[in-house]
Amino acid sequence: MPEVLKSPARTGQARQDTTAVPDRVGEIIADVRARGDVAVREHSQRFDSWSPESFRLSAAEIERVVSGVDDQVLADIRFVQDQVRTFARHQRESMRDIEVETLPGVHLGHRHLPVAAAGAYVPGGRYPLTASAHMTIVTAKVAGVPRVVACTPPIRGEVPAATVAAMHLAGADEIHLLGGVQAMAAMAVGTESMDRVDLIAGPGNAYVAEAKRQLFGEVGIDLFAGPTEILIVADGSADPFVVAVDLLSQAEHGPDSPAVLVTTSAELGRSVLEHVERLLPDMPTRDFAAPAWRDHGEIVVVDSLAEAFSVADGYASEHVQILTENPRQALDRMTQYGALFLGEGTCVSYGDKVIGTNHVLPTRGAARYTGGLWVGKYLKTATYQEVTDPAASARLGEVCGRASRVELFEGHARSGDVRAAKYGDATVSWASGTPWAPVGQR
Repeated sequence: MPEVLKSPARTGQARQDTTAVPDRVGEIIADVRARGDVAVREHSQRFDSWSPESFRLSAAEIERVVSGVDDQVLADIRFVQDQVRTFARHQRESMRDIEVETLPGVHLGHRHLPVAAAGAYVPGGRYPLTASAHMTIVTAKVAGVPRVVACTPPIRGEVPAATVAAMHLAGADEIHLLGGVQAMAAMAVGTESMDRVDLIAGPGNAYVAEAKRQLFGEVGIDLFAGPTEILIVADGSADPFVVAVDLLSQAEHGPDSPAVLVTTSAELGRSVLEHVERLLPDMPTRDFAAPAWRDHGEIVVVDSLAEAFSVADGYASEHVQILTENPRQALDRMTQYGALFLGEGTCVSYGDKVIGTNHVLPTRGAARYTGGLWVGKYLKTATYQEVTDPAASARLGEVCGRASRVELFEGHARSGDVRAAKYGDATVSWASGTPWAPVGQR
């Protein structure tokens, strides 16, 4: 039986009280649908105190903003985007178009086709989140999306210069200083000044997440996302200070962010708890990290690594960090996670900011059934068929006729009958009132 050294003050999955959110979001979407740009402008002014002449930045405005960004910041943006682009290219190259001949003259295939237009939402609010631009825009461009619309809100009434630079360098075709539900609605349904997109990707707050949920179906989305999560699996060889630092690195995302340690060492667990309590008071982001750790932090001690992997799989956490003597064991033992981080040499923060894998990942247990954002999310796998051998078409037609009549689909049966008669030896009875099938089958 696992021993709990720290349990969350709030039970269940980390969730904000969002009972009023769906109604508010629905009202804004309906308003944008009905009144277009006028509604977008009113809601932007209401929520962000932002109502410029045009939300879309011109090429000259983008050039001016980017020219004011520190050279080191630009160099770092380029470095990170190179990492994301390189990995996304390898992912794309792993997805082959195929064509096979399943019967003589029967050719089946599929092609991976990019969506025509994608929307990239880059959150703002308190902090400029440039990394989300890399993950959404670079990946879409590697997939071959011809038009990428990028939206980000102003930060306290100011243009987030580093974010704009990241969007531009990533390859965005349009950059709009627009945030919140109004941005999601504008991208999904279109307005007078913004053509609609086919898929929207990127994280956001509870309102943005709810907008994606309500708009899904009318537009594609990457995934439903909640508060950031971290789970660390550690044995007695782990450095407790490193474990504590890494847990708090993700707790600072927000007060609802779970941070969980599953360990085979009670001594390590107690030491980690002491380190966290010493580190928290001096963290600049303790206003988020402290309540996240208090309300959603956990330390669980188990008897073996096998049990640790099993317990970790039960959480199906967004980020799972493995700090054990042989971290690669987790690749064979675990299946339920958004992303794995193996060994002390890497960390979740690398995945968030610099290493090149995508940081838009499933939360709230969604790792049980989906992975995160990747180049394949921007692609549609579409099949095609061609029959070049008349004998093959005749054979398929005969089977199609019989199979369709089992299901009482007479129209389908007749499509097969016609080809069985035209390309084979079967004949068709056209007499009124008689079954329309090859004579030999009646």
